[in-house]
Amino acid sequence: MKLLQSVFSILLLTLSTMLFAADKISPETVTGATTVNASEAKALFDQGVLFVDVRKDKDWNAGRIPDALHLNVKTLFNAENLLKEIKKTDPVVVYCNGPSCMRSSKAAKMTVEWGFTKVNYFRGGLPAWKAAGYSVE
Repeated sequence: MKLLQSVFSILLLTLSTMLFAADKISPETVTGATTVNASEAKALFDQGVLFVDVRKDKDWNAGRIPDALHLNVKTLFNAENLLKEIKKTDPVVVYCNGPSCMRSSKAAKMTVEWGFTKVNYFRGGLPAWKAAGYSVE
């Protein structure tokens, strides 16, 4: 009986941990935005599309996609600051630290809600960019 209780406790703990971790995975898509992979993001980069890095300051300082605009989603990311850089009809790419980072999905959703029409959600973010061998600064 004691063994059964121990197994049940471990199973319950494992399941609750998995459920908690699942809440920390960013969505694969954001309504109104186009989800792009690393090669699609690179093609947009090569076209001169604005990339917005919505990560924390310490992450930004550790490395970023070249020429990206840093607008921390919790402090500086707002329509006014974005409109200083682009028009609502211009394409934009938002990114953060990959699928475990919720910031880019939140930023993409907000950008769509503000009326921007060409929002690209780079879910893979900086880790996917680096894994593809693209340059960082």
